[in-house]
Amino acid sequence: MQLQINQAVEVLTQTPAVLDALLRGKSPAWLNSRAAPEAFSPIDVIGHLMHGEMTDWIPRIQIILDHQATKAFDPFDRFAFQPLIAGKSVEELLAEFAELRRQSLQTLRDLNLQPHQLTLPGLHPELGPVTLANLLATWVVHDLGHISQIMKTMAGEYRDAVGPWRPYVTFLD
Repeated sequence: MQLQINQAVEVLTQTPAVLDALLRGKSPAWLNSRAAPEAFSPIDVIGHLMHGEMTDWIPRIQIILDHQATKAFDPFDRFAFQPLIAGKSVEELLAEFAELRRQSLQTLRDLNLQPHQLTLPGLHPELGPVTLANLLATWVVHDLGHISQIMKTMAGEYRDAVGPWRPYVTFLD
């Protein structure tokens, strides 16, 4: 499937509601579960997505529009979210993420990107040349990947508890 901005926006718009449905009202045991000690918990994912809204997606789109490949994107610190989530409830974090995403999508709409702009080049500090279409597609896939990560992490908490059904719940492996 070729990137279509309106289809990308469909996913990006729904991510806050999906996360809200998955995580609102969950106990700390679910919210702080991890697939491995260094892996993100569901709460970490919300913080990571919030940080991305503030420092990654829209700022990188703006760099491509203003500088194209003459200026590299600022590096993204995957763990800089930690101060954003400290001491906050999941409800507060979900509301903050939803507002940040609403602002990002409004900015994206205000840019009124045209199909020919999707080929504009950008410069990733590690990956090298990218296009605006690559960046937008990655934003969507990034959201979907983290939703999947949350679901797999939470399901993994019952990996052993499913007992003899384990061969039938291949999602766990």
